[in-house]
Amino acid sequence: MKKKALTMLIAGSLACSTLFTSCIGSFGLTNKLLTWNSNIDSKFVNELVFFAFWIVPVYEISALADILVLNSIEFWSGKSPVADAGKVKNVETEQGLYAIETTENGYHIQKEGEDKAVDLVFNEADQSWNVEVEGEATKLLQFKSENEVMMFLPDGKTMDIELNQAGVLAFRQIANSYGFYAAN
Repeated sequence: MKKKALTMLIAGSLACSTLFTSCIGSFGLTNKLLTWNSNIDSKFVNELVFFAFWIVPVYEISALADILVLNSIEFWSGKSPVADAGKVKNVETEQGLYAIETTENGYHIQKEGEDKAVDLVFNEADQSWNVEVEGEATKLLQFKSENEVMMFLPDGKTMDIELNQAGVLAFRQIANSYGFYAAN
């Protein structure tokens, strides 16, 4: 009886969530749980945890929390309440090892062995990404619409870029002329 009621509640919540927000959301909590489970070293333990979490209804509860609360907060505020703020990834490049930390509104990037760092910061008020170095901010790009951004070039000029292959190719050519983009 309880299982049937839970199933009906989940089905009803799914139906209502599509009517109320018109947004699927990122399912951050459920995805974090699944990622954690998939990172367990032993595939046998991983499988046992997977089944246990379905039986105990951990997955069902996390999905329900995402559907009813977290995805709605993300839709209306534009921010996921379970974002990866504070998470650090190390990236090896030809220029060295970089630590990239996710912050509340962007990324903090620092090369190993150096004191100087770069922050990429998203400004929600004007929908722009900015580069901050030693307290000085420079606007990098600003969203004009869902399919177009305005890029800010080093000489103070701007360039509107469509977010498609042709637009990115056009920007790549302009960036090469400034000498700050290495084509792959």
